Amino acid sequence: MTPTEILLRELIALPSVNPAFVPLNDPNSGEKTVADFLTSIAATARLDVEQREVSPSRSNVLIRLSPSGPVRHRVILAPHMDTVPAENFVPVTKGDRLFGRGACDTKGSIAAMFTALASVASNSSRPQNTEIVLACLIDEENGQSGSRALTAQGLRGDLAIVGEPTKVRVVTAHKGDVWLTIRTRGKAAHGSRPHLGVNAIHEMARVVDVIERQYAARLARRKHPLLGWPTVNVGTIRGGSQPNIVPDECEISVDRRTIPGETNASVKREITTLLRASKLRAQVLDQKTAPCWPMETNSKTPFVKRFIESIGQRELSGVAYFSDAAIFAQSGTPAVIFGPGDIAQAHTVDEWISLRSLERATARLKKFLISLP
Repeated sequence: MTPTEILLRELIALPSVNPAFVPLNDPNSGEKTVADFLTSIAATARLDVEQREVSPSRSNVLIRLSPSGPVRHRVILAPHMDTVPAENFVPVTKGDRLFGRGACDTKGSIAAMFTALASVASNSSRPQNTEIVLACLIDEENGQSGSRALTAQGLRGDLAIVGEPTKVRVVTAHKGDVWLTIRTRGKAAHGSRPHLGVNAIHEMARVVDVIERQYAARLARRKHPLLGWPTVNVGTIRGGSQPNIVPDECEISVDRRTIPGETNASVKREITTLLRASKLRAQVLDQKTAPCWPMETNSKTPFVKRFIESIGQRELSGVAYFSDAAIFAQSGTPAVIFGPGDIAQAHTVDEWISLRSLERATARLKKFLISLP
């Protein structure tokens, strides 16, 4: 086994399920075991390392390689340590595939980035003026509090390479996400005399039809060269209390994927305007979640261009999911997404990563890091 594969197997065997998805007393909950493990091996590799607490027992891990001369540039490598839940955390290899929770999302990126960085650290020709920071982040799968805290603390760079499964391609654009609650109100009445009430669920049925048909068709006419069109999905519905009562309230939750140029406010405004034009009585409300912005990074930015050319990639790529890259971009650091594996395997019961993809990502990262000024 290669050093990258060995490291990935060790990471998979250390559960780090986001506490948003399991009870706090669950032994698999939280990133602490992974954070402590990375801190230990970074120290062994003679890399500078620190943990920065974001919330109790949840810390980002910053592993630094200082240049041989004064720091004039900085490249940030930013995978996340948390995963979604799983039945077990035993790594299993079958042919070219390594199975296990987090294999591609994103412990594969952690393993590739750490191995490449450690290799550069052991090389006598380390970058002369570029500091490399491997920032292993908490909470990407829920509120992205790790990247938000890190950028709020002032970490900036010439380039952030955010670890996600991209099939070892550089991704310069991704969609954002807006969650909204839409509420209709009616008038309660006894089920034997429904004509005395106003059915909030019936009103909501009309709202859903307008969103899923008229609004979705309108969105399909918008086009981004890398991301396609924005989308909308009605994900949940709640209303009424029992069959013999006319419901006086109904709520749906809406997932609206955005493209660059769209904002939370503009999305909320256009849905509100459409429902009013359709003579529907409904409130469009923000859900209390941190904004997940869309991102589009200029490929001509010096370090972005350098990375794309180092990879040997000719065409730009975009993805439909959002990531920590937008957080770095919003704070002023040009950001891209890059990593081994395929997003199609993320969050699946039998999550896996191609070992060839893992080694290819490691080699390409090492080549880029060694070439830094």
